[in-house]
Amino acid sequence: MKTLNASFALLLLLILSGCTPRIEVAAPKEPITINMNVKIEHDINIKADKEVEALLNERK
Repeated sequence: MKTLNASFALLLLLILSGCTPRIEVAAPKEPITINMNVKIEHDINIKADKEVEALLNERK
């Protein structure tokens, strides 16, 4: 009976050792593309002193 249990345990060990998970890392065959549709709008506001505004208006 002991040899039967030992044989069963050995057989079970051999079967389970064949089921080990395997992890594989591979690069993709096609390049990765990222499409970004971006619309950028901006406003620039300049504040000046009254003296500077008067000076700029005189030069026009």
